[in-house]
Amino acid sequence: MNRRLLLGAAALALVGGIVWSQLGGGQTTGAANAAADYADVDTSSIVEMTMGPENAPVTVYEYASLTCPHCARFHATTFQELKRDFIDTGKIRYVYRDVFFDGAGLRGSLLARCAGPERFFGMNDLLYSRQQEWLDAQTMTDVMDNLVRIGKVAGLGEEQITACIQDQEKAEVLEAWFRQNAEKDGITSTPTIVIDGQTYGNPPYAELKATLEEKLAE
Repeated sequence: MNRRLLLGAAALALVGGIVWSQLGGGQTTGAANAAADYADVDTSSIVEMTMGPENAPVTVYEYASLTCPHCARFHATTFQELKRDFIDTGKIRYVYRDVFFDGAGLRGSLLARCAGPERFFGMNDLLYSRQQEWLDAQTMTDVMDNLVRIGKVAGLGEEQITACIQDQEKAEVLEAWFRQNAEKDGITSTPTIVIDGQTYGNPPYAELKATLEEKLAE
């Protein structure tokens, strides 16, 4: 499988040439030039994907990539416990933020957002659970075809799916949004948990639970 699928001229050079060591991503050169203008891009059109009450006392950000196997494992395990114990009970506000290592992940995010915020997390879960299937590709065309099939499984029409995943304008804004967020929070690997501005990496659930309980008790 080709995990180096790139999107157009920008080639999705990673933030500031960071070494994304957890995924073995390697160092990307020329990132500063490729992203020279991202800080000035208006990303106000991008909707934050959230769960839990807006006024919850603790906010948890998850930075994750749809093409990251560690993230798929996180969503099948730790996230399910986090959702059960803290999100569904209204104790925390949870915010999901994309990280894009490649064009495949960016196109997957466009599909996840295709049906709107109400269906985002269901689509995201589907993409994670079938990650190996839609990333079994040699070209970006193969990825796009696989995403169309995944979208149909979720009940979307082919024309709607195609329009979403080929929306280059939104893709560019999403990329800028990712870069702005990742730079602000110092994200260097995925998944990364940020709680009220403090970065915790990818802790085991027992450790994450203890941290949240401590913060909720403050």
